Amino acid sequence: MDVAGRIEDYALIGDMQTAALVCRDGTVDWLCLPRFDSHAVFAGLLGTEEHGFWRLGPAHNPDAQPPSAARRSYRGDSLVLESEWDTTRGTVRVIDFMPPRDTDAPQLVRIVEGVSGRVPMRSALRMRFSYGRVVPWVHKVDGRTVAVAGPDSVWLDTSAETYGKDLTTYSDFTVSPGERIAFTISWQPSHKDQPALPEPENALTATEDFWREWVDHCTYHGPYREAVVRSLITLKALTYAPTGGIVAAPTTSLPEDIGGSRNWDYRFTWLRDAAITLSSLLRTGYREEARAWREWLLRAVAGDPENLQIMYGIAGERELGETELDWLPGYENSQPVRAGNGAAGQLQLDVYGEVTEALHLAHMTGLARNDYASLLQLKLIRYLEDHWDEPDEGIWEVRGPRRHFVHSKVMAWVAVDRTIKLIESGDADGPLEKWRGLRDDIHRDVCEKGYDKERNTFTQSYGSKELDASLLLIPQMGFLPPDDKRVIGTIEAIQRELSTSDGFILRYPTSGEDEGVDGLEGDEGAFLACSFWMADDLAMIGRVDEARKLFEKLLALRNDLGLLAEEWDPRLQRQVGNFPQAFSHVPLIDTALRLTASGAYGG
Repeated sequence: MDVAGRIEDYALIGDMQTAALVCRDGTVDWLCLPRFDSHAVFAGLLGTEEHGFWRLGPAHNPDAQPPSAARRSYRGDSLVLESEWDTTRGTVRVIDFMPPRDTDAPQLVRIVEGVSGRVPMRSALRMRFSYGRVVPWVHKVDGRTVAVAGPDSVWLDTSAETYGKDLTTYSDFTVSPGERIAFTISWQPSHKDQPALPEPENALTATEDFWREWVDHCTYHGPYREAVVRSLITLKALTYAPTGGIVAAPTTSLPEDIGGSRNWDYRFTWLRDAAITLSSLLRTGYREEARAWREWLLRAVAGDPENLQIMYGIAGERELGETELDWLPGYENSQPVRAGNGAAGQLQLDVYGEVTEALHLAHMTGLARNDYASLLQLKLIRYLEDHWDEPDEGIWEVRGPRRHFVHSKVMAWVAVDRTIKLIESGDADGPLEKWRGLRDDIHRDVCEKGYDKERNTFTQSYGSKELDASLLLIPQMGFLPPDDKRVIGTIEAIQRELSTSDGFILRYPTSGEDEGVDGLEGDEGAFLACSFWMADDLAMIGRVDEARKLFEKLLALRNDLGLLAEEWDPRLQRQVGNFPQAFSHVPLIDTALRLTASGAYGG
């Protein structure tokens, strides 16, 4: 049976080392163990049930689609999911979560709770290792069910009776009011002894306590607190706790164009995404995450800032080779399915600006000084001195020819500007006058070569006519003031030329069947981060009512649990791209903070 869920039908649970996606019908269709970037044990999201899944819900006709939960929500400000079904026999609740861990085996816990009546239930667990390619050996050890293949083992523990059929482990049982039956799977290297027996109820209490205490540190108490807190929890869930690295999303190959080839692996740490994530965390009171990410950055870059990559593995790995998993048909037949990301070898000069901006913000918000961080910042500028005027692949990782992207030059200016401020504060030494001259040179170059006087707008790249939503960051980065006529002209041009019928913003023009500026065929949806940037810019130029209305339209795109993918398809009216996406939740937080500060909110 094909996976039926839309992308927005999924919930996120995780333990800050990996994450699972749970559909409305109680099916876990995606889980990589033991890390975000490990091979999937459940890969049904990108294929069929043959590629691994775990369904837990009311018993139903096996020839019919399983029933969806009537209600679901997170327990308060946590990552504990509750789903409830109303059946002809009664009502039942399933509680799904992954306990935060240090070194213990990763666990996914599912507790079935009777609410009313006597409800027949079924658990169907089909483990497939290596992204659905490998069928494990499933057997019993000391009364526990274990699936083993190569280096991996997954252990199932439950008080319910289990049996095997059609290479699937089943459990059929009935739950009464107040009765609770737990199911837990635990991953362990196959050469090690079996993991400790789980304690589901204790783990549930500890998990709720963890999230409650973490959320208590949030310093934002404005009118959009519910949306901001849910986004912060999502960003925290995308953080790999052992190293401080932050994945862009916990999934691979969820398509930007349903049925197309724009399918990428996002289970890595983009310096850009991580830097803007840290900016949001810092602005809402989370310094420890900022410190951990700064330490991750220093380890990843090490002594080689001249060869700065745009992205690394979650522990700082450099080799992220891209391969195609041709045995998976892809989400709604969107092929190919990819593991790894070849963009790791691209030149994207804007990254130097994002990293420097994050280090600058950490410094300005009182994060304890780190001498090597300051040294790294100086080394990055020395690299930019010689390379800022080169063409690159830009923020959107085009796979066509390199260009002189305006956003890349603006962010090179940001890198130099923030480093000058560091020197002026007395916390670093450098050739101040020389770099002030460099800052002026970059600024002049952008304004002369990246600006179309006839249309009164900056353009995507030098000499081009195309627009690019990344130009919306010009006033936000302080490159030009918001009231500059060139800024206002650019905002209005993007509204005219890159806006969808429902008012959301595309990244840049795509060319359908033809190869466009990004070197790819096909189209894509409205990029949610760009739409939030537009709301920010509108607020900055005084159009605050318009900004608020756009922001609240964007909030309405979230699924029922407050989660956003990368893009919104205006034709299909659904979320597309990897999910949930840090690059969507970060600007949500930033725009909420800006609108709150301006008083531009309703009610």
